[in-house]
Amino acid sequence: MSDEPVTAATVDGRNTMKKRVLRGVAVQTAVVAAAVHLLWAWPRLGSPPDARPYLFVAGSALAVAVGVATLRAGEYRRLYALGAGTLGTFLGGFLAWHGADAAAALAADPLAVVAAVVEFVGIAAFLALFRLAPPTSVVVERRNDENESGPGDDAGSAGEAGP
Repeated sequence: MSDEPVTAATVDGRNTMKKRVLRGVAVQTAVVAAAVHLLWAWPRLGSPPDARPYLFVAGSALAVAVGVATLRAGEYRRLYALGAGTLGTFLGGFLAWHGADAAAALAADPLAVVAAVVEFVGIAAFLALFRLAPPTSVVVERRNDENESGPGDDAGSAGEAGP
């Protein structure tokens, strides 16, 4: 690593091919993980002694929100950490709930296998995006540069026209 500060000019843009592919994989895995958890939780929402269905619905909503933000927002490391953490919580929760019987639970439930694989791939994609993303200060600098000299310049000149 060099001692030079990281600036918007020294960091690759958001739309490099590697980042676009990783974003696509991360978003798809977040949405599939949310769908799998909703498929499991929806029929079980009426059973009061088990809190998992309600937690799965909330976690699924968070996973979808992170996926949408990953597509639309800038390269925010915190967002990628939230995505990896959400999917990691799903995976860690499964392992904690089943404990030593986690392998048997995976073998008995194909939906659990899909969820575990998708979550693992999603965690890897979000962590890769986190690693490739510039510091937040660089993202904010880029956004400010775009706002100052962006496509909005044409719209702003319309109000300056005289009678």
